[in-house]
Amino acid sequence: MMLNSDQTEIDLPPTHSEPESVFSDCGGGHAGSTEDSAGVGLCPQSRVPEQGEAVKKDLQHLSREERRRRRRATAKYRTAHATRERIRVEAFNMAFAELRKLLPTLPPDKKLSKIEILRLAICYISYLNHVLDV
Repeated sequence: MMLNSDQTEIDLPPTHSEPESVFSDCGGGHAGSTEDSAGVGLCPQSRVPEQGEAVKKDLQHLSREERRRRRRATAKYRTAHATRERIRVEAFNMAFAELRKLLPTLPPDKKLSKIEILRLAICYISYLNHVLDV
């Protein structure tokens, strides 16, 4: 069976090699032996687990680190993480732009790198402390 790019092996529903394995909890090995008067072939204890339950059962045996790795490998998680990172970087750049506006340079619109902004800010703060002390 082929997996699409959003689906991992743990997303696949469990398969049964024998049709009798579904009915093993009812005590019978054949579908006809478990039918009640309504004609239903499954007893309540032998319902087929849903996909979410199968995934939970598969993940229970994994270590915390492995579960974290698999959760982070999903497209939904990567998209959300990329969005959060983009917002963080934009805020970081805006903070540097605000700091840059407060620093005197010649020419005033000179482009400075982040490290130059920080070094200039340190020098400017030292200068202002010196002016206050005099």
